[in-house]
Amino acid sequence: MVSLQMASIVLLALLASSARAYDNNPLQDFCVADPQAAVFVNGKPCKNPKLVEANDFYKPAGFNTPVGGVNLSSVGLITKLLDVNQFPGLNTMGLSIARIDFAPNGLIPLHTHPRGSEVVYVLEGTVYVGFVSSNPLNGQKNKLFSKILNPGDAFIFPVGLVHFLYNVGRTKALVFAAFSSQNPGFVSLANSAFGSAPPISQDVLTKVFRLDKQVITYLQSQIWPFI
Repeated sequence: MVSLQMASIVLLALLASSARAYDNNPLQDFCVADPQAAVFVNGKPCKNPKLVEANDFYKPAGFNTPVGGVNLSSVGLITKLLDVNQFPGLNTMGLSIARIDFAPNGLIPLHTHPRGSEVVYVLEGTVYVGFVSSNPLNGQKNKLFSKILNPGDAFIFPVGLVHFLYNVGRTKALVFAAFSSQNPGFVSLANSAFGSAPPISQDVLTKVFRLDKQVITYLQSQIWPFI
């Protein structure tokens, strides 16, 4: 009986921790981030509510144009991300948004968002998207879920799973994305494996990828974009 009770307590504790694995729910109407705060917390400290004004909830982000975005010409992208770091009013709201402009053959390579799910919506162009399931327990291969998206189509990437977006059309493509986190994070598989500082041991990488050390040396010598 004691073992059963202990197992129940452990299970409840795990469920409770899982329920708080993402952005915390706000405990007040709002918690505008205070970038001047000298304390470090999980998220952002709140600005004094008496000092909050309408401009804290307004951001002239210029999402109607790619001008001013981060130009990643090596992969054919211009991106604009609006998260809590650019928009303090998003603090505790559990969301952020992005605009992605694809050149023909533009690609967001394999990556994950460790802190949020993502939904993408195509406004222009034809985009091939997909995500891969986590490692199955029955010895089967990871499953790819993919679609060709056209204007008006939407697709969801579950939190933490490896995914990609690729412009397969002959023209430019425009995609908007929304995330279930004020700071979803971005982990590039290639950059993490071959572009870390200090570098991962070549002995590890040769075993993981089953590649010759000369290939690993070449890959580690490349300049990897942050995506």
